[in-house]
Amino acid sequence: MAVWLTTLTRRHSHWLLSAPAILWLVVFFIAPLFIVGFMSLMTRGTGGLPVMPLTTAHYDRVFTTFSGVLNRSLWLSFVATVITLLIGYPMAYYIRTRKNEWVRNIALFLVILPFWTNFLVRTYAWRFILGREGFINNFLLNTGFIQEPLPLLNTEFAVLVGLTYGFLPFMVLPIYASIERFDFKFVEAAQDLGAGNWSVFWRVMLPMTLPGVLAGCVLVFIPSIGSYVTSDLLGGTQGLMIGNLLAGQFKASGNFPLGAALSVVILSLVVIPIAFYLRFGGREA
Repeated sequence: MAVWLTTLTRRHSHWLLSAPAILWLVVFFIAPLFIVGFMSLMTRGTGGLPVMPLTTAHYDRVFTTFSGVLNRSLWLSFVATVITLLIGYPMAYYIRTRKNEWVRNIALFLVILPFWTNFLVRTYAWRFILGREGFINNFLLNTGFIQEPLPLLNTEFAVLVGLTYGFLPFMVLPIYASIERFDFKFVEAAQDLGAGNWSVFWRVMLPMTLPGVLAGCVLVFIPSIGSYVTSDLLGGTQGLMIGNLLAGQFKASGNFPLGAALSVVILSLVVIPIAFYLRFGGREA
């Protein structure tokens, strides 16, 4: 019996070692997804709780009544991703090309320094910066550029500023890691063959650092589309995003099935960039 158990254990050791992780994924990831998916097809009952029978009416509301919020969330997330990319790539390149290692380490430290402060506190700070009596308006008024305060807060612009500021490190760090592995001898070889700076960047450096770019875009786009704090504090009604709408459905007298349908839609939108990254960005730089 002991020999049989020993043989069985050795034969299936890989399954036994992975069993805790598989159990964890099933209980805390796969099972909740099935519960949310099933709840999204149920009818709203008393107090917003899900009851039978099954219906697809909640998905119809998501793509009709709330299509404006959904489109705004996609647009703001896309624009924030593009802005962070335009800022993050030059920043990562600058940090990587510093010959002084001490300067490089300080620059990386400054990139991750905001993580030492609570995200909610940093978002509140932007309320004071963008407010009617904030730093920007006071500076423009005192210098005579404007005659009355600009409506910067509670706008889509404020949401974009908050998303860009909050998620910029998630763009810089993957790109920096990709450039760190990049062999700059390819640049020298391209220049020896007569390629200009822009040609070297577009045809040599960017393609070889594309995995880091795609990873950064995924890491920025996914949290942006489900952002709640940034749009709630900086956007108001003008910057309402799907994350705020989702949170409201699970409050008192909300609509749990509708909230579950919104969750499924967000999950579907998140899967698309992940699948794109696994298809095109999963290779080593």
